[in-house]
Amino acid sequence: MSCGFVTCGPNEALVVSGCCYGKPLLVPGGRVFVWPIVQQVQKISLNTMTLQVESPTVYTCQGVPISVTGIAQVKIQGQNEEMLSTACEQFLGKNEDEIHNIALVTLEGHQRAIMGSMTVEEIYKDRKKFSKEVFEVASSDLVNMGITVVSYTLKDIRDEEGYLKALGMARTAEVKRDARIGEAEARRDAQMREAIAEEQRMASRFLNDTEIAKAQRDFELKKAAYDVEVQTKKAEAEMAFELQAAKTKQRIMEEQMQVKVVERGQEIAVQAQEMVRRERELDATVKRPADAEKYRLEKMAEANKLRLVMEAEAEAEAIRIRGEAEAFAIEAKAKAEASQMAKKAAAWNEYGHAAMVDMMLDTLPKVAAEVAAPLSQAKKITMVSNGSGSIGAEKLTEEVLNIVARVPELVKTLAGVDVAKSVHAA
Repeated sequence: MSCGFVTCGPNEALVVSGCCYGKPLLVPGGRVFVWPIVQQVQKISLNTMTLQVESPTVYTCQGVPISVTGIAQVKIQGQNEEMLSTACEQFLGKNEDEIHNIALVTLEGHQRAIMGSMTVEEIYKDRKKFSKEVFEVASSDLVNMGITVVSYTLKDIRDEEGYLKALGMARTAEVKRDARIGEAEARRDAQMREAIAEEQRMASRFLNDTEIAKAQRDFELKKAAYDVEVQTKKAEAEMAFELQAAKTKQRIMEEQMQVKVVERGQEIAVQAQEMVRRERELDATVKRPADAEKYRLEKMAEANKLRLVMEAEAEAEAIRIRGEAEAFAIEAKAKAEASQMAKKAAAWNEYGHAAMVDMMLDTLPKVAAEVAAPLSQAKKITMVSNGSGSIGAEKLTEEVLNIVARVPELVKTLAGVDVAKSVHAA
């Protein structure tokens, strides 16, 4: 044997032992380098093996002998190194037939054991349970030899004593009995349903006939009522047509009369409008110009009168203001002169009342001149009188004299000297 590589297919495993290996080298489906003489290489099959497990005449737990045939698929597990090593220990050097027989004997023993622990009814009725128990028990035993149970199926159950046949006959009798009972019940139910259906059909028919009769009666009654209503409406329509024709004729006559009334009213309105037009024309051409002229003259007179009154009031107010101003000036001047005269009085005390009278007579013309001075500056004076007093220049002179007449009172107020008494004493 020359050195070199040794190969195997996927359904085989190589076992190399000898030099360089403390324990055999396992190579499932591959190649390995082998040294001749110092190393040895062997092959082990990994093919799936089909086993037909026969268990003839096995007594169940009830003591009934039956025969069972099962089909199992087993193989050496090459992917698990530990199981492959165990299988090499058990089967290396053996051919497939020998491995086949070992697995078959093991499965057949477990199958007989499970059959002895179950009844015929359990095996017959629950095949899945029987297959599961055989599979689990056989797998736990074969795995110790490196063999895996891929599947197990119960193929056939046989009975030489006729037990299964009797069970079948009893079941067949039960099924036939149930079938006869079901058939009788079905016929009974069918007859009952048929009777009920016939009863319902007759009731529906009677009800339908009654409804038809009622509908026919209602139709006749409604038709008669409709006929009466139609005849009534027809008569009413004919009478309404005649009445409407009379109303229409009367309305036409009324409208014709109304047209005449309207025409007459329009003629009257035209005449009235013509009268109004003529009156307005007369009013516009004669009355209104005269009234306008009269109104214009009246307004001009009133305006002229109002203007004169306002001018007079303005001038009087101006005179009054000027008079008050002049009086204030005179009063101030008088106060100054009174002060001077008081001083003079101390020096002229010896002159007595004659000197005072002489002073007053000397002063009064000056006062009158001062009072009249503003009046002489006025360009135009308008006097307004109510007709009960003096007017014109007399009124103006009277105003000046009144102002001068108030001078003694002013002197008495300021100087405490009664000029009038002084004059009379003199």
